[in-house]
Amino acid sequence: MLPPLTPELPLHALGEVLRALNLLGLALFAVSGALVAARQRLDIVAACFFAILAATGGGTLRDLLIGAPVFWMHDPLPLVICLGVAVVVWPMPLRWWPTAALDWFDAAGLAAYSVYGTGKALGYGIPPLPAAAMGVVTACAGGILRDVVAHVPSILLRNELYITAAMLAAGTFAGLVSLGVPTGMASCLGAAAGFALRGAAIRWKLTLPFRRE
Repeated sequence: MLPPLTPELPLHALGEVLRALNLLGLALFAVSGALVAARQRLDIVAACFFAILAATGGGTLRDLLIGAPVFWMHDPLPLVICLGVAVVVWPMPLRWWPTAALDWFDAAGLAAYSVYGTGKALGYGIPPLPAAAMGVVTACAGGILRDVVAHVPSILLRNELYITAAMLAAGTFAGLVSLGVPTGMASCLGAAAGFALRGAAIRWKLTLPFRRE
């Protein structure tokens, strides 16, 4: 099991791959938030707000649930990344972004954050199953908050494989770590599995069976 995080044991104790996935997830979800603001013709302040909300919402909820210090309250880097992304993305012409760009950025962020959230929960001594649930929360909550605040249809209402992809990424990582697979390899395999499933759902409109009367 990963060592428990304490104030004396910094974030990089989780491994460089997980740290990279955290920064990647932050940046990608910040892009998705800024794109939502740009598409709604909102101002730069709104773009910064949506970037921060999408990128930090899930991680904030995760940290509160596992009893960890809220990550962006003790390290300015997450907010710097979100603000930097918003400033770069917002003024770009919308024609530069394909229609499906938001979905693909969201998919990559989903995979990265699912694994990182699971890893951080494991590092705090959370058992594998609830740790994987924290990975799903990390990956999904920010995007849900972004959509609700922006008054756009939530991804959860589109009957696509979204939470399922986050569950696959988080579960694969937690399972592999529990089996003794090195953290770096488990991180890459978990993120790849989640992104592959979400990407397939975007490309071929894959869904789970839904209730029929």
